[in-house]
Amino acid sequence: MNVFVIDYAQDDPAKCTAKKMAHMGLATEVTRKFHASNTTIVLNPFAGQILTPADSACKSVLAIDCSWNLAEEVFFRKIGGKHRQLPALLAANPTNYSRLGILSSVEAVAATLFVLGEQEEARSFLNIYKWGPTFETLNHDPLEEYARAGSETEVKEIEKSFFPQLRNTEVRTAFRG
Repeated sequence: MNVFVIDYAQDDPAKCTAKKMAHMGLATEVTRKFHASNTTIVLNPFAGQILTPADSACKSVLAIDCSWNLAEEVFFRKIGGKHRQLPALLAANPTNYSRLGILSSVEAVAATLFVLGEQEEARSFLNIYKWGPTFETLNHDPLEEYARAGSETEVKEIEKSFFPQLRNTEVRTAFRG
């Protein structure tokens, strides 16, 4: 799976997980003018569809690294690709530890790879940080269930079983942004 990242340089550069993925040779950094093809999953917390194992036919993933405070503005630019929202997961990064859905770029890429059945590749991304393996530990059971889901409806049911606070749509909207 090819991994691309766009860094909007809106956060502390020392904590930028997208830059580190590119520096470690795990991802290719592209410019803001990058236009994703139809075989690229664009990780977008505002997308109308949730990532499922059915998306495994895609050949690449694009993570957009920006401030959560400015995310809505960034994600509504034309980027192309298949926009997908990740299913509910807990963050392991030190800034947002155990917060629902506030993932770093490296966590988002790893989660995508887990759901698409690429566990070893996902772990190689997480292992670039001391706290990375904690992401898998915190989310082990939901990640396994998401990876076996047969549809988006099934993913939503799995989310509700692990994260009951998502039962109401207002919470779901807050989770996205």
